[in-house]
Amino acid sequence: MLPARAFIYQIKRTGQLLFSKYLLATNIGISAGLSGTGDILEQQIEKHITTKLSKWEKERTLKMSTAGAVVGVICHYWYLYLDNKFIGRGAKVVFKKLMLDQCLFSPFLIFTYFVLVGSLDGHKWSEIMDSVKSKYLRLYAAEWIVWPPAQLINFWILPTRFRVLYDNTISLGYDIYTSYVLHDD
Repeated sequence: MLPARAFIYQIKRTGQLLFSKYLLATNIGISAGLSGTGDILEQQIEKHITTKLSKWEKERTLKMSTAGAVVGVICHYWYLYLDNKFIGRGAKVVFKKLMLDQCLFSPFLIFTYFVLVGSLDGHKWSEIMDSVKSKYLRLYAAEWIVWPPAQLINFWILPTRFRVLYDNTISLGYDIYTSYVLHDD
């Protein structure tokens, strides 16, 4: 086999393994990596627009990546549940998945993010709840703008194994906004 062909074969084989046998680990890695990337990008924006940051806060990015890893696990199992409970890609099935995702899962996931990041920042429960009260609706309103069209594509077109990858790719922009809202004092 030619070296280039062998290389391409190896990449293809690795991709197949990552999105089958090692799907949970892949989803965790994707979620952690893109949550951290979103925070890095948000910090760069913050640094250039405001005077709040003078340098990259690595600990903050690590916390956002950690929260992303936890969310990756949750999303992995959520998509498996939805696809096992509601089989098919017809309009009714896609609509049920979309509504459950927006009305049940999104509120839970946003709350989870607040608790995770607040806990990692060392905040007391009362401080975390104050943050939820003051910032939750901003994030949930943004969810309604971004996610229904994105999840329509996700549930209608993509196979289960690519849902978290797609979700996190779309989420990169949303993660920038999430990081901004969570760290906006």
